[in-house]
Amino acid sequence: MNDAHLHMIVNHFPIIGTILGLLVLMGGIYFRSNSIKNTSYFLFIIATVFTVFSMATGEGAEELVEDMPSIGHEIIHNHEELAEKLAIVMYLLGVVSVIGLITNINNHAKAKFFSYAILVIAVVAVFLSVKVGTSGGEIRHTEIRPDVVLLNTNSENK
Repeated sequence: MNDAHLHMIVNHFPIIGTILGLLVLMGGIYFRSNSIKNTSYFLFIIATVFTVFSMATGEGAEELVEDMPSIGHEIIHNHEELAEKLAIVMYLLGVVSVIGLITNINNHAKAKFFSYAILVIAVVAVFLSVKVGTSGGEIRHTEIRPDVVLLNTNSENK
């Protein structure tokens, strides 16, 4: 198994985990449930761990695919730049989620503040993760690139 294969395996977890964590956190805030909020914090922490793995395998994956036909340095560079921004936000989300978890467990007065701070960070992370996921998909799936020209070869156009 090479870095490209590993990257494709782990890179979905930060995206899906963050989206799921955001939905769970919104439920926890709405229902005023510390247990539900703690679940979302765990999801964010796990998503952050997978972000570390995804970033660690990204460079090796780049080396394996950058010279393939229909894959250029520009599209990979764009994906890499977006991924680096997401990684920073995810690392922040992971650290603040640990703090939120601790404040919730200890019934600290700042627990509510941290739940809203994590909510804001998670919204930013979800926004960036969608961009990173799309740019990553465009590397091998040329049909989803915005500049693709689709040729219709069915008999209706003849």
